[in-house]
Amino acid sequence: MLTLGVVACSILAFDQVTKHLVLHYLAPSGPVVIIPNVFRLNFVQNTGIAFGLFQGHPEFWTWIITSSVLLLLALSPLFARRSFVQKTAYGFILGGALGNWIDRLRYQHVVDFLDVYVWPVFNVADSFITIGVLMFAWLMVREH
Repeated sequence: MLTLGVVACSILAFDQVTKHLVLHYLAPSGPVVIIPNVFRLNFVQNTGIAFGLFQGHPEFWTWIITSSVLLLLALSPLFARRSFVQKTAYGFILGGALGNWIDRLRYQHVVDFLDVYVWPVFNVADSFITIGVLMFAWLMVREH
C-alpha cells in the first residue's frame, strides 16, 4: 500500500503546487506562449468534466466527482498486493482525481492551464489520470 499512497500523494502535491502557481502568477497576467502556435500556459476555469465537456452545473459535477473519488479510495486496498506498475498506475489516477476534486471543492471549477492549441486545456492531474489509464490499457494488452 505504501507505493500506491506515495505515488498518489506525490501526484496530488505536484498538481496542487502547479495550480497554486497558476492562480498566483498566470491568472493575473494572462497566457504565456512557450512555443508559438504549439504550446502555451493559459489559465482556464473548467466547470465541466474531462476536456471541458458539459460546462456548467458545478454542484452536480462536484457530487459525481466526490462519488468517484470515494470509490477510488475504497478500491485502493485491492491494489495492495498488485505489481509495482499496477500500483503506480492506480496511484496516478487516484492522485490526479484527488487534485481535481480538491479544485471543485475549493473553487467550484478545475484549474486548467496546459494549452496545446489542438486539444482542450488540461492540467497536471488530467495528465497523470490519462497516463494511469494508458498504463492499465498497456497491461491488459500485454496480458492477452
